[in-house]
Amino acid sequence: MNDFLNALRDDHRDFDEGKLEDHHGKTPFDLFSVWYKEAFEKEIEPNAMSIATAGQNGQPSNRIVYLKECLDEQFIFYSNYLSDKGREIADNPKVNLLFFWPQLQRQLRIDGVAKKVSEVISDEYFNSRPRGSQLGAWASMQSQKLESRNMLEEKLMELDKKYPNYVPRPPHWGGYVIEPNRIEFWQGRPSRLHDRIVYEKSGLDWKIYRLNP
Repeated sequence: MNDFLNALRDDHRDFDEGKLEDHHGKTPFDLFSVWYKEAFEKEIEPNAMSIATAGQNGQPSNRIVYLKECLDEQFIFYSNYLSDKGREIADNPKVNLLFFWPQLQRQLRIDGVAKKVSEVISDEYFNSRPRGSQLGAWASMQSQKLESRNMLEEKLMELDKKYPNYVPRPPHWGGYVIEPNRIEFWQGRPSRLHDRIVYEKSGLDWKIYRLNP
């Protein structure tokens, strides 16, 4: 174990995949489109992102979700509204998203405010999901204690019989849209002198500035 930890300590690989110059458009979404396209071509799951939330007790909580849509310069993902993240968003809609694209040596941090999407948008996406995922949204009481795996699988079989054809969207499941107010683009650079460019919302415009690495 000590040898393994020493190997971590002595891992000093440099960052040399790219650079981020000072001119990248007036809004962050032009640059996001370029970066996402490059991530789509090179990364295994480019739309995987972590979302950090904090409820009434102030304890941050983080997990991986999947970006499913970008609509009107906003980011959309789907979840159970009664899950831990759903309850925390209800208490405090301020969230942080993080994309990590290691092959490109890039990170993208997004501060914003979350709210539920319309039922129409949630229905459209739910209807596009595989049947198994639709039934799973009914079967799982996400984040609540589960006595056994067998109970979950039995519930799934019951739901399969209950909905032999069309599976409606559960009222406790749907989309969230994140309206960003600050987006930081991080590009790894040699000697740990990374490029960090921030777009921060100011009224209808975006302020752009560079941070020290």
